[in-house]
Amino acid sequence: MTATTLNRAKENLGQLISNVNDSSVPVIIVNDDGKNAVLVSEEDWNSMQETLYLYSIPGMVESIKDARMEPLSECRIYDPDEEW
Repeated sequence: MTATTLNRAKENLGQLISNVNDSSVPVIIVNDDGKNAVLVSEEDWNSMQETLYLYSIPGMVESIKDARMEPLSECRIYDPDEEW
């Protein structure tokens, strides 16, 4: 993660946003009063929100870990009409 000052961020905001979107590397914007901020791409932000949501569902993390261990040959094809 890189860092920049608030003034430099203001001067180069367009380029900073492009860099964050292209590289997915967040940028810390350092404020004089010590209350910094982090600039992330919208795509990365949405991904983080989805991950937090999934972690909030009881048993979901364990289910995902278990599914990773299941051989692909044993996986069933998704059926949108299947009852959950």
